[in-house]
Amino acid sequence: MARKTAVPDNDQIKDQVFSELQALIEESEKLLTESATLVGEEAETLRAQVSLKLRQARQAAGEVRAKAQPVVDATQDYIGGHPWQTVAVSAGFGLVVGLLLGRRN
Repeated sequence: MARKTAVPDNDQIKDQVFSELQALIEESEKLLTESATLVGEEAETLRAQVSLKLRQARQAAGEVRAKAQPVVDATQDYIGGHPWQTVAVSAGFGLVVGLLLGRRN
């Protein structure tokens, strides 16, 4: 019998990744706009800020990867334990998609 484990909600993970990437993009755009007029020490400060934001983005990506790993493991366990069911579901899904696409023509 397949074991049930507590895994984070996929939509929650997607939303978190999207919001963190959106924040990173907004911060990067802001820093690029400000960098147009900076020289010398101000430019060094800006580079340090960009470097910090990139480190934070890498850390956030690593955290999301760690949160998603149980989902990946559970999927691999299920597929490995139920190969014929997986083939049957995939074939059924392909059949339905084929029928729907065939109707359009």
